[in-house]
Amino acid sequence: MSIVELSHVTKSFGSLKAVDDVSLSVQPGEFFGLLGPNGAGKTTSIRILLDIFKPESGSVSILGGPMTEDKKNRIGYMPEERGLYQDIPLERALTYLASLKGLSSTEIHNRLGGYLERFDLASSRKKKVKELSKGMQQKAQIISTIIHQPKLLIIDEPFSGLDPVNTQMVKDLLLDLHRQGATIIMSTHQMHQVEELCDRILLIDHGKVMLYGPLAEIRKRFSGHALLVRTPAPLPPIPGVAGIEKANGGYRLTMDPDATPQAVLKHMVAQDIQIEQFEIAAPTLDEIFIRVVTEREQPSA
Repeated sequence: MSIVELSHVTKSFGSLKAVDDVSLSVQPGEFFGLLGPNGAGKTTSIRILLDIFKPESGSVSILGGPMTEDKKNRIGYMPEERGLYQDIPLERALTYLASLKGLSSTEIHNRLGGYLERFDLASSRKKKVKELSKGMQQKAQIISTIIHQPKLLIIDEPFSGLDPVNTQMVKDLLLDLHRQGATIIMSTHQMHQVEELCDRILLIDHGKVMLYGPLAEIRKRFSGHALLVRTPAPLPPIPGVAGIEKANGGYRLTMDPDATPQAVLKHMVAQDIQIEQFEIAAPTLDEIFIRVVTEREQPSA
């Protein structure tokens, strides 16, 4: 059974259709990416899922049915906008937020110290939240989202305001939670983060679903007819290859429409070319998104 399901959901604000016939399902234990540019409809979809907004049409199921107060304590939600109390010490703010999720004082004490140490916030536990940097507040927000060990974790732009070191720290935490069985839905416009973390994705733009499915299959679908080859010597003409250009210390080979990677490799071996790398050129999600959006915006003939 899906742990989350949206079916043909629509939501408008005045004349703006923020979510337009969106459907998706997320399976237990999955790391799911909800991605798209700013203003695409990602946050609105999440708020519909969490019963913050009511859809105009369609149906929503979370943890097996409609949202309830009990289910809220089994969900961790981190919005893009920071929601920590600014004028109280960090430790007190996190303790209070954890208590709202039903944790006892003992449970909070046993868990909070470890998270503060892991995120390099222990020395700032007595500082007021407003005295912390944006990156430190972001890490504190993450602690408040996961401290009750939710079964379902929904995070909106988790890497916002983080430097590379703290970004990796958060990635490691999310991967740990995933390995422990948590279901994670990550909403972001940073598509390279999705490539590193997610099993399946839904790509949304202007409220409409553009791509949906396993990340590996989507990349394979858009892989085109190109190869990445690394060799210590310049490449001679190769049968079946229409074009050769330098790329990332190697070469990008564009194949003829009827050529296959196996045939190109066979010709290279026959020509005694020393091969250090040979792989099908899979596009990045950024490249796929640009292609999809560009094709969508082109007027039909």
